[in-house]
Amino acid sequence: MKALVLDKYMQLNYREFERPEIEPDEVLIRVKACGICGSDVHGMDGSTGRRQIPLIMGHEASGAIAEIGSNVTGWQIGDRVTFDSTIYPLDDWFTRKGRYNLSDNRKVLGVSPNDYKKHGAFAEFVSMPAHILYKLPDNVSFEQAAMVEPVAVAAHAVNVSKIQPGNSAVVIGAGMVGVFVVKMLQIAGANPIIAIDLDENKLELAKEFGATHTFKSSDEGVSDKILELTKNRGADFGIEVVGISETVNLCINSLRKGGTAVLVGNLKPEITIPLQKIVTTELSILGSCAINGEYELVLDLLASGKISVDKMMSAVAPLSEGADWFNRLYDKEPGLNKVILVP
Repeated sequence: MKALVLDKYMQLNYREFERPEIEPDEVLIRVKACGICGSDVHGMDGSTGRRQIPLIMGHEASGAIAEIGSNVTGWQIGDRVTFDSTIYPLDDWFTRKGRYNLSDNRKVLGVSPNDYKKHGAFAEFVSMPAHILYKLPDNVSFEQAAMVEPVAVAAHAVNVSKIQPGNSAVVIGAGMVGVFVVKMLQIAGANPIIAIDLDENKLELAKEFGATHTFKSSDEGVSDKILELTKNRGADFGIEVVGISETVNLCINSLRKGGTAVLVGNLKPEITIPLQKIVTTELSILGSCAINGEYELVLDLLASGKISVDKMMSAVAPLSEGADWFNRLYDKEPGLNKVILVP
């Protein structure tokens, strides 16, 4: 099969690669669309340590079932599907407790840290355990389905927060996931929804997706403006989607006493936090890791038209041109959001 292979750091080659074999509980999927995630772009240079070469990356994908393992039931060849980016075991303690995103032996598709390697979906075919598949609604395209993963990450963060209608929320970082966090907060009934970013274009998108107010983080008096919008108390909830000290601190300092911060971004493995603020105002600090069952919700929202991903798709291009698109994203070409590659 043809695949886009990270053979060396900063070197992606479109070449022949061995077609995956399936286990009895797996299916073989003919990939129809796969989105380039920011983590793939960061992983291309080897700095994350989670892309040991050679590797086929790609975990935001959809396709059609091409082959079915001997133990698989309930699926047919030709079924249109997407699949979780987390490959989790069914016999794990955390999975049984409904927390499969925390399972001890989980693997992430298209990732290769030191303890495992699972080739991803920048290829003609990918193998998947049947229990992580989701059938696509008839009116959801393969390209739209390749966007389900980042929306589901946003949906999980909002679910973790347990926000209620009428609660105020601040979203720090209006990138791909941040914009979808804004949309999920709108669906959840949050008000006001305040989006903060350095990029004016991203803030304009955040407005389109439901932000009631937007501010550049470089503007003076951002904290005062948040206070004005939240009855001089501070926000009930803050969701941080960057992952560096400055933005996490901005999130925490935007909260009212007893407020809740949900941390999604993790660009840096370690940060500094305002400990006394957290302790003396009894803040709750929650982490949000990947996805825990939100795929079905997102597919239903797409099918009903309550959420649209088309605005975030900048290009749909052949997989053979993938190396060029990766380089353009790595160089932070202005205006580029999600790029979908089609084998």
